[in-house]
Amino acid sequence: MARAEARYVRVSPQKARLVVDMIRGQKAGDAVNALRVVNKRIAPAVEKVLHSAIANAKAKATDVDVDNLIVSRAYVNEGPRMKRVRPAPMGRAYRYQRRMAHIVVEVAEKGKGKE
Repeated sequence: MARAEARYVRVSPQKARLVVDMIRGQKAGDAVNALRVVNKRIAPAVEKVLHSAIANAKAKATDVDVDNLIVSRAYVNEGPRMKRVRPAPMGRAYRYQRRMAHIVVEVAEKGKGKE
Protein backbone atom coordinates (compact mmCIF):
# COMPACT_ATOMS: atom_id res chain seq x y z
CA MET A 1 0.00 0.00 0.00
CA ALA A 2 1.25 3.45 -0.90
CA ARG A 3 -0.24 6.84 -0.23
CA ALA A 4 0.05 10.42 -1.38
CA GLU A 5 -1.36 13.59 0.11
CA ALA A 6 -1.95 17.12 -1.12
CA ARG A 7 -2.33 19.59 1.72
CA TYR A 8 -3.77 23.10 1.80
CA VAL A 9 -5.54 22.84 -1.56
CA ARG A 10 -7.67 25.94 -2.11
CA VAL A 11 -11.02 24.26 -2.64
CA SER A 12 -13.95 23.50 -0.40
CA PRO A 13 -13.70 19.98 1.05
CA GLN A 14 -17.33 19.37 0.12
CA LYS A 15 -16.57 20.04 -3.55
CA ALA A 16 -13.41 17.92 -3.48
CA ARG A 17 -15.31 14.99 -1.93
CA LEU A 18 -17.62 14.86 -4.96
CA VAL A 19 -14.63 13.98 -7.15
CA VAL A 20 -12.79 11.77 -4.65
CA ASP A 21 -15.91 9.68 -3.94
CA MET A 22 -16.08 8.93 -7.66
CA ILE A 23 -12.67 7.18 -7.82
CA ARG A 24 -12.70 5.26 -4.53
CA GLY A 25 -12.48 1.50 -5.13
CA GLN A 26 -11.69 1.78 -8.85
CA LYS A 27 -8.65 0.42 -10.63
CA ALA A 28 -5.92 3.07 -10.79
CA GLY A 29 -5.97 3.29 -14.60
CA ASP A 30 -9.75 3.64 -14.69
CA ALA A 31 -9.60 6.32 -11.99
CA VAL A 32 -7.08 8.36 -14.01
CA ASN A 33 -9.31 8.15 -17.09
CA ALA A 34 -12.36 9.17 -15.06
CA LEU A 35 -10.55 12.19 -13.62
CA ARG A 36 -9.49 13.33 -17.09
CA VAL A 37 -13.08 13.59 -18.32
CA VAL A 38 -14.87 14.90 -15.22
CA ASN A 39 -15.78 18.58 -15.47
CA LYS A 40 -14.68 19.81 -12.03
CA ARG A 41 -11.95 22.33 -11.21
CA ILE A 42 -10.40 20.07 -8.56
CA ALA A 43 -10.09 17.01 -10.83
CA PRO A 44 -6.54 17.82 -12.09
CA ALA A 45 -5.30 18.19 -8.50
CA VAL A 46 -6.83 14.84 -7.50
CA GLU A 47 -5.30 13.26 -10.61
CA LYS A 48 -1.89 14.62 -9.62
CA VAL A 49 -2.23 13.09 -6.14
CA LEU A 50 -3.27 9.76 -7.69
CA HIS A 51 -0.23 9.77 -10.01
CA SER A 52 1.96 10.52 -7.01
CA ALA A 53 0.48 7.58 -5.07
CA ILE A 54 1.12 5.27 -8.04
CA ALA A 55 4.72 6.50 -8.26
CA ASN A 56 5.14 5.97 -4.51
CA ALA A 57 3.89 2.38 -4.92
CA LYS A 58 6.48 1.79 -7.67
CA ALA A 59 9.25 3.27 -5.52
CA LYS A 60 8.22 1.31 -2.42
CA ALA A 61 8.41 -2.12 -4.04
CA THR A 62 9.97 -3.18 -7.32
CA ASP A 63 7.56 -6.06 -7.95
CA VAL A 64 4.41 -3.88 -8.04
CA ASP A 65 2.13 -4.46 -11.02
CA VAL A 66 0.73 -1.02 -11.87
CA ASP A 67 -2.16 -2.53 -13.84
CA ASN A 68 -3.23 -4.39 -10.70
CA LEU A 69 -3.39 -1.32 -8.42
CA ILE A 70 -6.70 -0.10 -7.04
CA VAL A 71 -7.62 3.05 -5.13
CA SER A 72 -8.04 1.40 -1.73
CA ARG A 73 -8.72 4.59 0.25
CA ALA A 74 -9.39 8.15 -0.84
CA TYR A 75 -10.69 10.88 1.40
CA VAL A 76 -10.71 14.64 1.91
CA ASN A 77 -10.17 16.35 5.26
CA GLU A 78 -10.85 19.97 6.05
CA GLY A 79 -7.82 22.24 6.27
CA PRO A 80 -7.56 25.62 7.96
CA ARG A 81 -9.97 28.35 6.98
CA MET A 82 -8.89 31.79 5.84
CA LYS A 83 -11.08 34.45 7.39
CA ARG A 84 -11.83 37.33 5.06
CA VAL A 85 -13.90 40.53 5.24
CA ARG A 86 -16.24 41.81 2.55
CA PRO A 87 -17.49 45.40 2.61
CA ALA A 88 -21.19 45.71 3.36
CA PRO A 89 -23.70 48.56 3.19
CA MET A 90 -23.65 51.42 5.70
CA GLY A 91 -20.00 50.97 6.67
CA ARG A 92 -20.44 47.46 7.94
CA ALA A 93 -18.36 44.39 7.08
CA TYR A 94 -19.42 40.81 6.43
CA ARG A 95 -17.02 38.02 7.36
CA TYR A 96 -16.66 34.95 5.18
CA GLN A 97 -14.36 31.95 5.16
CA ARG A 98 -12.27 30.59 2.31
CA ARG A 99 -11.90 26.90 2.90
CA MET A 100 -8.97 24.59 2.27
CA ALA A 101 -8.78 20.82 1.92
CA HIS A 102 -6.27 18.04 2.48
CA ILE A 103 -6.65 15.32 -0.20
CA VAL A 104 -5.36 11.79 0.57
CA VAL A 105 -5.24 8.90 -1.93
CA GLU A 106 -3.99 5.41 -1.08
CA VAL A 107 -3.41 2.67 -3.65
CA ALA A 108 -2.88 -1.03 -3.02
CA GLU A 109 -2.53 -4.14 -5.12
CA LYS A 110 -5.74 -6.07 -5.63
CA GLY A 111 -6.04 -8.67 -2.91
CA LYS A 112 -3.61 -6.91 -0.58
CA GLY A 113 -4.22 -4.16 2.00
CA LYS A 114 -7.55 -2.51 2.74
CA GLU A 115 -10.23 -2.72 0.06
